[in-house]
Amino acid sequence: MNKIAVIGAGTMGNGIAHVFAQSGFSVTLIDVNENQLQKALQTIAKNLDRQVSKGTLTEDQKQKALANISTSQDVAQGVSNAELVVEAATENRTLKLEIFKKISEAAPADCILATNTSSISITQIAAATKKPELVIGMHFMNPVPVMKLVEIINGYATSKEVTEKIVELSKQLGKIPCVVNDYPGFIANRILMPMINEAICSLFEGVAGVNEIDTVMKLGMAHPMGPLQLADFIGLDVCLAILRVLHEGFGNPKYAPCPLLVNMVTAGKLGVKSGEGFYVYTPGSKELVVSKSFQ
Repeated sequence: MNKIAVIGAGTMGNGIAHVFAQSGFSVTLIDVNENQLQKALQTIAKNLDRQVSKGTLTEDQKQKALANISTSQDVAQGVSNAELVVEAATENRTLKLEIFKKISEAAPADCILATNTSSISITQIAAATKKPELVIGMHFMNPVPVMKLVEIINGYATSKEVTEKIVELSKQLGKIPCVVNDYPGFIANRILMPMINEAICSLFEGVAGVNEIDTVMKLGMAHPMGPLQLADFIGLDVCLAILRVLHEGFGNPKYAPCPLLVNMVTAGKLGVKSGEGFYVYTPGSKELVVSKSFQ
């Protein structure tokens, strides 16, 4: 397996393309937006430069990685010769089903179709394809070039051979694969999102402030960042979407999104991506400033 197609040139897509290209794979990065593709290439080059400056990569290795990446705005053309497609589009069920129906028709018959979804059912996605046994979840963590975990999710019909291939492929990327089964939220987000939601509820109910909640979890539980800062980093809209999948999938009120989270997303306060969530994010500044809404 050498020819990889990555659909979606956002944060996750460019990170996935980066690690495959750096590991010597031929990568086609696909997005309908040409500006997004160019932005993704710039981000990948910048992140490779950071690795060179840290001494973890040589200049020659950087150039070879960049040379391994081509781009396409046409999904059907971009996947036509792929041996593996990794979809990393927006966390939207309808969009993902449309993409998988299209790539199932355009990709080679034996091509493995993987999704980077963080919560949407692999079995449901696979049902939109011609060969559900070739569909699997390949959930990378952000930032992809840094984080070691790949959560591999078997759909109801995923073949054992496909799972074994994706496990070995993840190891080739220098990642640590963990295989789980297809239930709402899988493992990572089934555990993480209720914690984040509870932190938001604690703020909403006035139990403690933003800094206090994050400090308790960082210093008391040895988390590298607090749950509210992490929610900003993930994107509050993404957190809300995942919680809704959990709530719908299990029918348990403990997964119901906090009203504060719903209001923040409705108001466009999405975290780092919008410049403000629980904290304010100023380009070029590393100072963590609590949003005036919570001061």
